[in-house]
Amino acid sequence: MGAADPAAYTVRAVAERLGIPTATLRSWNQRYGIGPRAHEPGQHRLYTAEDVRTAARMVEMVRAGASPAGAARAVLTAPRPPVPDDPAAVLEAALGLDSDAVGALLHAHLDAHGVVATWERLCRPVFAEVMTLQSGGHGCIDVEHVLSWATASSLHRHSAESAVEPRVLLACTSGEGHTLALEALRAAVAERGIGARMLGASVPNSALRDAVRRGSPEVVVLWAQRRETARVSAVRAASATGVVVLISGPGWGATSPEPPARSVHDLAGAVDLVGRLLTEAGPATARSGSAP
Repeated sequence: MGAADPAAYTVRAVAERLGIPTATLRSWNQRYGIGPRAHEPGQHRLYTAEDVRTAARMVEMVRAGASPAGAARAVLTAPRPPVPDDPAAVLEAALGLDSDAVGALLHAHLDAHGVVATWERLCRPVFAEVMTLQSGGHGCIDVEHVLSWATASSLHRHSAESAVEPRVLLACTSGEGHTLALEALRAAVAERGIGARMLGASVPNSALRDAVRRGSPEVVVLWAQRRETARVSAVRAASATGVVVLISGPGWGATSPEPPARSVHDLAGAVDLVGRLLTEAGPATARSGSAP
């Protein structure tokens, strides 16, 4: 999955992300073609990920002193410089507790390469190196926290508010506090125009059942980082509502929950499977009925 994948960002969401008025974005779209190219009468103008990147380059040039017309010509015709994979730079910034620098590096890579590539080629290698330093007695708990916060912030910024109705529910099992992989999944499916609702850390089974009934998702993804939090009871609680359940995370190991749960082992595989499941299900519709 690359940076050209479709997404659906509203004018307001893009304006908030770029720090400019919505009226400016609309003007740029009407005057210079900076924004959604395809638009159906009566429908909201929705920005793709590439539209957002183009508008961001326009903002940078205007703030540097270029006229809007000149900036528009430049961003629409000039080739984009490549953004390299540089986990060493991210690690150096994290070791310096420079969350702004970490965020800038991740955000540039996200814009150029997309969530899956950034997660696999930057985030995971850097987290692995930090864990190696920790196991070697170098502390670095503070480094891990800075890196986690900057990564989550970058993912949130990349997957700006979308007009897409959530069809996927993401939750950590009860007692599980590691949410970052689910944050990455939420941002990655957003690049495909799929809305996902995040419940976050340590979701009790009863809350999971309630969230499925209230939100009517079609797919639930349960994350467990540790073996002791890989709770089959959570799978049963979600499955009892009739939704498709996916389990992910190293905590599950050889656990074989009863059907219909399915395992996903990496971010790219999770995104692809969620996409296939929703394609097979057809357009989003409200599910009828609920489990007792």
